[in-house]
Amino acid sequence: MSSLPPAPASDAEQRPQPRSLGDLFWSFTWLALQGFGGVLAVVQREMVEKKRWMTREEFVEEWAVAQIMPGPNVVNLSLMIGGRYFGLRGAMTALAGMLAVPLLVVLALALVYAQVADNPHVAGALRGMGAVAAGLITATGLKLMSALKKHPLGVPACTVFGIATFAAIALLRWPLAYVLLGLGGLACVLTYRKMGKAGA
Repeated sequence: MSSLPPAPASDAEQRPQPRSLGDLFWSFTWLALQGFGGVLAVVQREMVEKKRWMTREEFVEEWAVAQIMPGPNVVNLSLMIGGRYFGLRGAMTALAGMLAVPLLVVLALALVYAQVADNPHVAGALRGMGAVAAGLITATGLKLMSALKKHPLGVPACTVFGIATFAAIALLRWPLAYVLLGLGGLACVLTYRKMGKAGA
């Protein structure tokens, strides 16, 4: 009988993951209920920092894919994460977690808002929440910049693409589709060529 010790588990096997479909459902329900205005920050904190179902690099990659697909980004991401662990059942369970309870909350809030929409204090509060949401998204983007150290293009090129994208959308007000096809397509081509040279 061999006395060799068992081989160590791979990183994928050691990484925390959803214990069941129920765990997946309630995790995404809780995530969705926290996502008032700043869902990117909430998703990153829950999936990467708390539950550790994804690394920062994986989150950046999958969030990028979720953004270019049709539909809400976080819904696309929930389908991808659920499908990774439990296949089609996981994807549908994660989607249900994202939509079921939050839908009831949104309907209730819509009824309340219809009664107070003309109140100037409510309008001021909503504008204040918009500023906080923008701050949350900015802070999360800065936090995730460390993941770019492992990107094939390197930090300087990624920074240039980020600044160019911001300028195109926020300053020049180009349509998002054109920016995605132009800068996004160029970034994909350059990354593909860089990876091809590295593997050669």
